[in-house]
Amino acid sequence: MRADFYLIAKPRFRDQPMRLVCELARKAFDAGLPTLVLARDRAQAELIDDLLWDMGDEVFIPHQIAGMDPEEEGDVEVLIADPEYDPPMRPLVINLRDAAVEGAFDRVLEVVPADPAARGPLRERWRQYKARGLELNKYDM
Repeated sequence: MRADFYLIAKPRFRDQPMRLVCELARKAFDAGLPTLVLARDRAQAELIDDLLWDMGDEVFIPHQIAGMDPEEEGDVEVLIADPEYDPPMRPLVINLRDAAVEGAFDRVLEVVPADPAARGPLRERWRQYKARGLELNKYDM
């Protein structure tokens, strides 16, 4: 298992951090990795849903918000879940919540805010994943 931390550094992601989430989801889709996005709340889930529809004319990423059509959730490539839903883990998880991800996954992506004051909880998650034996990586975005 692996945990990758993406530090928001570039102006385009500082202004719209959920664009980075969508780029990560696009890369996962292109690689054929079923992805679960753990949104902080319903509003964030809806924002990610909207942004995934706005990735450009040439880009289509099959996605949906958990609970919208439960019969199709297993087939959709990118499932976005707010805390109200607890869908099964997928090989790739993009975590936007406050707690480290538990459960069976191959890789978790953590998006680190540009504001250094907001990075404390992510440092704690780094320590938690390390204690669990996950391979850790950091990328500046």
